[in-house]
Amino acid sequence: MNGPVVVGVDGSKSSLEAVDAAAREARIRGVGLHVVHAFIWPKMHVSLGPSPMGPPDGGLRNIAERALNEAVERARAAAPDVEITQDLITGEALTVLEQQSRKASLVVVGSRGMGGFIGLLVGSTAVHLAAYGRCPVLIVRGTPDPAGPVLLAADGSPAGEAAVGFAFAEASMRGAELVALHAWGSWSERGDDDPGHPDNLVDGLDRLQNTEERVLAEALSGWQAKYPDVTVRRELVRSRPRQALLEASGGAQLLVVGARGRGGFTGLLLGSVSQAALHHANCPVAVVRAGQMDED
Repeated sequence: MNGPVVVGVDGSKSSLEAVDAAAREARIRGVGLHVVHAFIWPKMHVSLGPSPMGPPDGGLRNIAERALNEAVERARAAAPDVEITQDLITGEALTVLEQQSRKASLVVVGSRGMGGFIGLLVGSTAVHLAAYGRCPVLIVRGTPDPAGPVLLAADGSPAGEAAVGFAFAEASMRGAELVALHAWGSWSERGDDDPGHPDNLVDGLDRLQNTEERVLAEALSGWQAKYPDVTVRRELVRSRPRQALLEASGGAQLLVVGARGRGGFTGLLLGSVSQAALHHANCPVAVVRAGQMDED
C-alpha cells in the first residue's frame, strides 16, 4: 500500500472535489499524489491545436492542459506538503485509470464527470473503476461529516474481508470512530425481500440474531487487535442492508463497502449493496474488492 494516490480529473466540479479528497488521502497516508487527465482526442483523429481563426490558447490540447494544471494547483493548496506529479495520458478515461490503479494505493474519482448524462446518478468511470480497479477506489459524492465515523458495511463474507481491513486503516489514519453496521433479517435466508411477508413472521428470531452477532464479531476480531487505537461501535440492525447503510451514511465521513458480499451472483463484480451505495450514499464511498489489501 505504498503506491501513490491517483486522482482522475476532467475539469468538472465533481473531479475538483475529488482532487481535494485525494490530496487529503495522500497526506494522511504519507504518499505522493498523481493527478491524471485522460486525453481521448488524439485517438479521434481531430485537430488538437488552436484554430487559425481563434485565440492562440484555444484548442483541445490547451484546454486539457489547463484542466490538469488547475487540478494540480488545487491539490497543492489542499496539501502543500505532499509530492504532486501530473500526467496527460492519451486514452479513454476508463482504460487509463484502470491501468493507473495497478500501481496505486488508492484511486479517487468524482461521481460525475464532464461527459455525464442528465439523470445518471453516477458516471460510467466511477462504476467501471469500482468493478475493475486493481486497488481500492474512492468515489467522492454526497456531503461527508468531517467529525463523523467511518461507516463499514460488514456482512461477514470472505469477499468482504478486504473492506474490513481498509475501513480499520482509514479510521486509524483519520482518527475516527469505526461504525461496523451489519444488517440482518429472516427474509435474507428465505430469499424474500419483504420483512413483513407472512412467511417471515417466524419463531427463532432470537437464535438468528445471536448467529448474526457472531458473524459480526468474527468479521472484526482480528482487525481490532491489529488496530487497537480504533474505537469500534457495532451496529446490528434488523433491516435490509441497502436501506440501513444509506440511512447511516448521512452522518458518516466515509462509507466502505466490498464489491460483493453474501448472496452475490457469480459473474457480477458489483453487488446490489455496492451499487446502491455508489448511487445513493450521502457521503464518499470506498469500494474494496477481495485481495486488494494484499496487492501492491
